[in-house]
Amino acid sequence: MYAVIKTGGKQYRVAQGQKLDVERVTAEGGELSFEPLMLVDGAAITAGTGALTGAKVTARVVGETLGPKVVGFRYKNKSNQRRHWGHRQQYTTIEITGISAGAQEA
Repeated sequence: MYAVIKTGGKQYRVAQGQKLDVERVTAEGGELSFEPLMLVDGAAITAGTGALTGAKVTARVVGETLGPKVVGFRYKNKSNQRRHWGHRQQYTTIEITGISAGAQEA
């Protein structure tokens, strides 16, 4: 069984026991809960807000990390104008602990 979740403006395909880096999120007690956009259990595919009522993906926070450094540089010829900057995105490493389908209607 796997699910598709949305966090940080991105969608991720997750399965139980999987570890992944998502954009930094704060978690009270180290536990997170996501509402899935889609659930796939074998040949059965469940999608849509009405069909996924009560479905939940739980995760625990493993740690925090930094992404690769992005360096930018702007230069204007013959005018001694230079601007140099850098950015490093913060990520939270999570581990998917469970995928619950909830009470699905038959």
